[in-house]
Amino acid sequence: MNEYAVRISEFLQIWKVWWENRMTDYLIETRNLTKVYGSGEIAVAALGGVDVAIEPGEFVAIMGPSGSGKSTLMNILGCLDQPTAGHYILDNQDVSYMSKTELAHVRNHKIGFVFQSFNLLPRVSALKNVMLPMQYGGGRSPVNERKERTMAALEAVGLADRAHHRPTEMSGGQRQRVAIARALVNDPPLILADEPTGNLDTRSSEEIMEILHKLHSRGRTISMVTHEPDIATHTQRVICIRDGQVTAEGDCVSPN
Repeated sequence: MNEYAVRISEFLQIWKVWWENRMTDYLIETRNLTKVYGSGEIAVAALGGVDVAIEPGEFVAIMGPSGSGKSTLMNILGCLDQPTAGHYILDNQDVSYMSKTELAHVRNHKIGFVFQSFNLLPRVSALKNVMLPMQYGGGRSPVNERKERTMAALEAVGLADRAHHRPTEMSGGQRQRVAIARALVNDPPLILADEPTGNLDTRSSEEIMEILHKLHSRGRTISMVTHEPDIATHTQRVICIRDGQVTAEGDCVSPN
């Protein structure tokens, strides 16, 4: 290889490193994100080169039919799984191939989760459920400060008066509001909501969406998986996943 070719090769390597690590204006950015389960003849590509970008302060829905890859994408965005190839940049940090310990730290400090099944501890109060992320984070803030933050989060979802009630003493809508308060308590830049209205009746669903709207109006970034078109209309835009690929935004046909 002559000197000119060597210089070109070095330049391309430098450019590649810059491209993969460049700062962006996005809170979430995936680049050619790929996820393959299994290997050889039984390999299944759940995601096949997905490029997604979500700006700070956006409220975005992710939709797609069963088996489309939307849950796989949500798991990677939530740092619950890792890609086989490609990159995931969260808050200007490449989290694609971090260790389990590093990912746990990212989840605790940068992501608030809201699940369809609430994932609350049934035998402890709403107050203690909401405080859990602060305890898992290893923070050493005084107990009084943690309680103040917890009560502020419960107040934000209209449940300060139910702080000492257990989830078993609450309706489904109230449980989901506790789950949202738990997602807020560490003040993460991103809220990930996985079918947040999936287990709720119409009235409770409307209440949850109203709360999410209020959080969004205050600058929260929210990414929400849903199979309900009427729920998706509450967001600013819809990212459609089909066969492991992002289709035209808003082009979600017969999601289930």
